[in-house]
Amino acid sequence: MIAKLTGRLDESGADWAVIDVRGVGYLVHCSSKTLAALGIAGDDCTVFTDLQVSENDMRLLGFAEAGERDWFRLLTTVQGVGSKVALAILSALSTEELQRACGAGDAAQVARAQGVGPKLAGRIVNELKDKAGALPGGSGGVAVAAISQPGSASADAVSALQNLGFKPAVAASAVAHAQAELGEDAGLNELVRVALKRATG
Repeated sequence: MIAKLTGRLDESGADWAVIDVRGVGYLVHCSSKTLAALGIAGDDCTVFTDLQVSENDMRLLGFAEAGERDWFRLLTTVQGVGSKVALAILSALSTEELQRACGAGDAAQVARAQGVGPKLAGRIVNELKDKAGALPGGSGGVAVAAISQPGSASADAVSALQNLGFKPAVAASAVAHAQAELGEDAGLNELVRVALKRATG
C-alpha cells in the first residue's frame, strides 16, 4: 500500500491535489487544511496517504500529518462516516479540536462540519470518546493524569478553567498542552494564560 508521497505539487482543486513523483502524477483527495499546507503549484511537498478500495472505486487520500491520517481512519470506523464526511470533518476541525470535542462529548463542535447532522455528530463523539486520547492531537491519558494531583499548579489551572465555564475534559486537555509547552515548573498564571489560548483557539 502507498503510505507516503514526496514530490511536487502539480495542481489542486477544492478537495484534491495532484502530486508529481518523478513524472508520475498521483491524484489525492485532501481536507482543506492539508491543501493549505501543501502550498502552491510547483512547491515540494509530502503527504501521508491512505488507499481506500470499494467495489467500483479506488481513491488515494492525502494528509499533511500522520496524525490527521490516523484520525481519518478512526472517523471512518463510525457507521455513516465515509471518506467524504471524514474529510469534511478534518476540514472544519483541527485534530486537536476534534480530540477535545470527542473527549468532552461536544457533538455541536463536530456538527460544524459540512454534511454532519446532530445525530451523526452525537454518534461520532460517543463512539470515539474512549479512543480519542490514544491519537495525536491531544494530551492523552498520562498527561491528564499527571495534572490531576491536588494542590499542584496544573490542577489549580484546570479548576480555574472549569470556573470559567470549560468542560472538565477540555480544561484538562488544554492545561496538559500548556504544561508540555511551558515545562513542569510553570506557575499557575502562566498555565492559565496558555491553556486559555488553547481552549479558545
